Amino acid sequence: MHDPGHADLTLLDALRRHAHGRPDAIAYRWGARQWTFRDLDRDTSRLAHALVRAGIGPGDRLATLTKHHVPCLLLTLAALKLGAVCMPVNWRLAPAEAHYILHHGQARLLLVDAAFAAPFAAGGGVDLPAGCTLLCTEQALAGAPAFEPWFAAQPDQFDAVAAGTDDAALQLYSSGTTGLPKGVVLSHRGLLSTSRVVSQGWHFGADGVLGNPLPTFHIAGMTMLLLSLYTGGTTIAYSDFDAAGFIASIGRDQVSHAFLVPAMLLFMVQSPAAAGGNYRSLRLIAYGGSPISETLLTQAMAVFGCDFLQVYGLTEVSGPGTFLMPEDHRRALQQQPRLLRSAGRPAEPCAMRIADPATGAAVPDGQTGEVWLETVRNFTGYWRDEAATAAAFPEGRNARGGWFRTGDAGFIEDGYLYINDRIKDMIVSGGENIYPAEIENLLMKHPAVADGAIIGVPDATWGEAVKACVVLRPGTSATERELIDWLRGQMAHFKCPKTVDFVDTLPRNPSGKLLKRVLRAPYWEGQQRGVA
Repeated sequence: MHDPGHADLTLLDALRRHAHGRPDAIAYRWGARQWTFRDLDRDTSRLAHALVRAGIGPGDRLATLTKHHVPCLLLTLAALKLGAVCMPVNWRLAPAEAHYILHHGQARLLLVDAAFAAPFAAGGGVDLPAGCTLLCTEQALAGAPAFEPWFAAQPDQFDAVAAGTDDAALQLYSSGTTGLPKGVVLSHRGLLSTSRVVSQGWHFGADGVLGNPLPTFHIAGMTMLLLSLYTGGTTIAYSDFDAAGFIASIGRDQVSHAFLVPAMLLFMVQSPAAAGGNYRSLRLIAYGGSPISETLLTQAMAVFGCDFLQVYGLTEVSGPGTFLMPEDHRRALQQQPRLLRSAGRPAEPCAMRIADPATGAAVPDGQTGEVWLETVRNFTGYWRDEAATAAAFPEGRNARGGWFRTGDAGFIEDGYLYINDRIKDMIVSGGENIYPAEIENLLMKHPAVADGAIIGVPDATWGEAVKACVVLRPGTSATERELIDWLRGQMAHFKCPKTVDFVDTLPRNPSGKLLKRVLRAPYWEGQQRGVA
């Protein structure tokens, strides 16, 4: 497939290329509104002027708490024009959790939906970083002007600052094993590489129409937005996912490509609208972000009748690490069903090795170790966390991106990667990354809890569900509902356990280390797939 953007060095080069070469092509549709590439260039220039007037400059971080794709994209591109960096924040977080990210990122601006604005407005209880401007996406609120009127009167031409291909282009927050979120800094080079490998591997070009219901605080949601910017195709943006509505949109908007998490596929397959859907325009559905059962995958392939492609990726690699290609899916259905359990092969340019997690030495094919990836898509570092960055790149960074420790355990067989555990014990539920340590730290503060562990267990809808295993203090009592409600009062609900098992002891080795693999084993017994 011809790559028209091979000479792009920054994301703004892609915007300029289409704004000059095909200015009237539709780039984004959001509800009843649409933006051409000319509109995109004009609006981001006006917004860049407004940002400068607000005292924002190179290196500053601009946060969003929004479900709305296009406002987030406009802020991302306007920030790049003046050398700043957008950092979308998970709107599902509790206010205190968002507070940490805003202050750690030293946000100079917060763009927030009205539904999420109350805690951050004056008197709302969450203080913003000093000098942080507050804007509201939809309407003016007390102390928060409406987003588009805020910049609409500014000049529509802006001389963008010079940027290098390795300069920061986006910052997303990904929690670590300590429970504190880490700011993953992604470069122009890495994000452009993602657009290239996706456009080529998925055959998505200027004639493509992408349905994107994924949130912008996820790497997949942002890279799908940037895909249209790179290829010149069209993105249909959805602020919320509704299975029947998305099915209707496929036929109405002639959607050719989509990237969905397995829970979305399940809701679509189960929807009464599925049988009557018009899928003639649909060429490919990519999926990833959480485990998927072979039953659901084969059902979805039968219902939608298009190509399927699995993505194994991480925020730290700007999205894709490996692809299980459509031809692999077809071969699996015909003669090699085991391939459906694979995460595929490296998405070039990317090298992969399985390493002994203790020594870093390569292990033989078929033997489980930690997955390491070397790619130009690797992140440049964790924002304001040199120690974590160094730990992630044990051999240092290099021109090829350096070897990054994914924290996932797997093995290679016939060139295909199979993921079978998470060294960092991360839980992926409905596409959300959930880190047990954060929940365990809070759980242990409950007066009735003597010991506790958080694990992921199989869930037909979400891939994994959060379970707490709890040892009660002698002489105390607590119910499952009491513990869940107590946790829900202090952290985002999606992180909280769905169930609690009360046990006498937790399995530990002689040095006292919790053996989570032993704890998880009974729940995963008989499962065809572990972690996807």
